[in-house]
Amino acid sequence: MAAYVVFTREKTHDKDALSAYAKSARSAAAGHPMKVLAAWGKQESLEGPALEGAVILEFDTIEAAKNWYESPAYRAAREHRFKGADFRVFVVEGL
Repeated sequence: MAAYVVFTREKTHDKDALSAYAKSARSAAAGHPMKVLAAWGKQESLEGPALEGAVILEFDTIEAAKNWYESPAYRAAREHRFKGADFRVFVVEGL
C-alpha cells in the first residue's frame, strides 16, 4: 500500500544549510523509488499557523519510505536540513 512522507517547513534559520540539503537530498534518492507529488509550490494554510512550504513524496510502502529516510545518504543529507530550518516530517499510509 502506498505511503506518503510529508515535510512542512516551519521556520528557516540558515539558507546555505538548506541549499546544501537540497543538493544532497536529490542524490540520496538514488536507489529509492519515489514520486514527488508536491514540492514548494503555492500553498495556503486553512487551519493552524502558516507554513513556509511543504513537500509530499510517495513511496510504495511505509517500509520503503523508512528505508529511504534511514539510508546512509539521506541521514547525511538531513543533517543540513536540521541546521537549516525547523521542519515537521511524518509518514502516512494511503488507502
